[in-house]
Amino acid sequence: MKSHVRALVVGGGAVGTSIAYHLAKAGWDTMLLERDELTSGSTWHAAGLLPLFNMSYATSHIHAYSVEFYKTLEAETGLNPGFSVVGNLRMAQTDDRMDEYALYAATAETVGIPHEWLTPKDIRDRYPLIRTDDLKGAILHPTDGYINPADVTMAMAKGARQHGATIERKWQVDGYEWTGSEWRVTVTRMAERGGNLVPTEEQQVITAEHVVTATGNHSQRTARLLGIKMPAIVVEHQYIVTEPDPALVEWRKTNDQHPVIRDADAKWYVREERGGWILGPYEQNAPARFEYGVPDSFRADLFPLDLERIEEEYMSFIHRIPSSENAGLKDDFNGPICYTPDGNPLVGPAPGLRNMWLAEGFSFGITAAGGTGHYLAQMMVDGEAEIDTASLDPKRYGDWVTTEYAMRKNEECYDHVYVLHHPDEERPAARPLKTAPCYDRMKAAGAQFGQVNGWERPNYFVPGAEADFDLTSRSFRRGKWWQHARDEAKAIREAAGLIDATAFAKHRISGPGAAAFLDWFTTNKLPKVGRINLTYALTPAGTTRSEYTIVRMAEDDFYLVSAGAWEAYDEDYLYKAIMEHEDRFGRINEENVTAKSGVFALAGPNSRAILADLIRDADPVSALSNARFPWLSQRNIELKMCPVNAIRVAYTGELGWELHHPMEMQTYLFDRLMEAGEAHGLRLVGARAQNWLRQEKSYRAFGTELGRDATPLEAGLDRFVDLSKDFLGKEAMQQTGIRSRCVTMLIDGPDDADPWGREALYTEDGTRVGRLTSGGYSVASGKSIGMGYVRLDLVEPGTKLKVRMQRALWNAEVTEDSPYDPKNARIRADG
Repeated sequence: MKSHVRALVVGGGAVGTSIAYHLAKAGWDTMLLERDELTSGSTWHAAGLLPLFNMSYATSHIHAYSVEFYKTLEAETGLNPGFSVVGNLRMAQTDDRMDEYALYAATAETVGIPHEWLTPKDIRDRYPLIRTDDLKGAILHPTDGYINPADVTMAMAKGARQHGATIERKWQVDGYEWTGSEWRVTVTRMAERGGNLVPTEEQQVITAEHVVTATGNHSQRTARLLGIKMPAIVVEHQYIVTEPDPALVEWRKTNDQHPVIRDADAKWYVREERGGWILGPYEQNAPARFEYGVPDSFRADLFPLDLERIEEEYMSFIHRIPSSENAGLKDDFNGPICYTPDGNPLVGPAPGLRNMWLAEGFSFGITAAGGTGHYLAQMMVDGEAEIDTASLDPKRYGDWVTTEYAMRKNEECYDHVYVLHHPDEERPAARPLKTAPCYDRMKAAGAQFGQVNGWERPNYFVPGAEADFDLTSRSFRRGKWWQHARDEAKAIREAAGLIDATAFAKHRISGPGAAAFLDWFTTNKLPKVGRINLTYALTPAGTTRSEYTIVRMAEDDFYLVSAGAWEAYDEDYLYKAIMEHEDRFGRINEENVTAKSGVFALAGPNSRAILADLIRDADPVSALSNARFPWLSQRNIELKMCPVNAIRVAYTGELGWELHHPMEMQTYLFDRLMEAGEAHGLRLVGARAQNWLRQEKSYRAFGTELGRDATPLEAGLDRFVDLSKDFLGKEAMQQTGIRSRCVTMLIDGPDDADPWGREALYTEDGTRVGRLTSGGYSVASGKSIGMGYVRLDLVEPGTKLKVRMQRALWNAEVTEDSPYDPKNARIRADG
């Protein structure tokens, strides 16, 4: 066995072999270690489905790559991966489900995934074994189907070897040590004894420049070895195999294979198997397992069956395919499948560790394996993938995630596989968990909460509402919440609104090297003391890695504010950059102060008057004037008895301030603001109204307009990029050029719906030219609004486009940036 490689892949399932294949193909000296036999984890008992449908833009790309890649393996390796391209039929029993499919289809169009709409009659005519009298319709993906998991894994393994990779079986990793330049990985030879796999006394040390873990069911053991948190925990999944169905056997005499069938409202999938059916339900109450690690005695094993748990799904299967009642049960499985709280895998750099990469938590591992290998290899070899993979980044979960939290959320994720996935979905398990001190006051005022990075954050307010209002208010169109969000947006435009922004990520960077480091780390000029600026940190590929508001508290003391959902993600990038370059810049202190400082955003034309009633100053009105407190500046002020780090900026585009305050004084400050605001029309405002208002100002948001697949110049943020200085990623950004451009558009959409930011964009002649990244409603124009990326020849204001919404094309027009108050007169208003 080799003692040194450039890349060591740990785990020999479908995901690990794909990563080894793609790294070896890229020319890296690669070795894969498997503690047992290839495919001995969840891969061996997977049903092998390849669903292309996904709400995530990144995951859709990953799945689409896999499907096309698997079709090439036989020609390259001579091994047939067992890919049956039979299509995938998703049926709907409700109009709401058809609306969900319409949004899925819009995302599929942005990736170029073909689909076809079917009526109940179309389904009955094509597939007469399916009962259709209670269906609304279906969507068919003709290019996917199912594959043999073991065969495709072996084909990728052979391809990896052909490209020079080494694969070693029966070696278990027992330790990782970073030496400062490479990883020392201690491995132990495993042997079979009495049917169990046990460690022997034979050990070796392998050094590797990079390590990738793809350990599947063993992810919790991997997390402990690495000293990190990883919310990837196994959940039981049962499926059954029937004896041949005589009706299916007869139908196959004159037809090709039956497509994969999904009855999402009944919570199951079905595919053909040797004249019978495989039924895979996603029932409620499937338990999480292996939260502390996989027992040594568990190899390619299964859990005890609990068929009573899936009785309802089995009966609905007979209802949908009546002939299946004549097919007896042939086999049944109850095996482990790894999940994460949001259902997306953990793919990317491990938190806090150099050259350690994770590929864990795959609930659809066969579908995602090919694409994960491709895009992760791009990250490792080229410095960045061609798509934005931030939604899969392991650091979307911070150290606050516990085993219990991961178990409860993963169980919820499993039984939500076929629950309607509204874009405004908020899942209730393990909540509330992280709450700001004003949570109870917000809740009493009718707050309907969402969760961001574990924090409870008001989405909107319904005064006097029942506690479960949000659970019944969701829709793929304008839900019950829409009117409340509109009223909140109008309140900020006309009077004043108060937003709980405590979830913002907040970091303090200080020390002798702080200024020089941040000047190199970010694209914009550093602000002067007491001033602020908006700036970006880039990837080595020159695309947008993070967005920061930098407040300069002193010459060598900076307060950085960034998106709340990306706290650990931003902190990790800062920490690694500081550690790597401290010799260059000198001593730098980095402190995460997110939990120490609460934030209220006060905005609207009356916001200055509200603060004037509270500020302790000899001349309250003058203290808040442009002369003493100009736009884009910072001051330490006192609001009654609360010290506040006040920043004059407003994400809503109105006159306003962010009030950063000691967390322990939050309820006091909240009460004083509400008391002072009563005379000035102050209203509590949630995140949904804020999202609409920022689009009226064309403010780009990280995770939507801003990400690792576009540069700040492509996002139209030239004014925040100082090309006269040197900064991380500058040369790569310039070499990338401008491939597309971010624009804002107003949309003449349907009366009952707005875009969600996942829709495809077309020219008037029907040519697809881009996609939306954000969407909502503009209270200023009375129209739907959206932001997105289009071809360079379509960026001029007045350009006519079409947006795909609810299966129809609607007129859209590109506007100037900041269609509301383009001269910023309101945000600069003087007192």
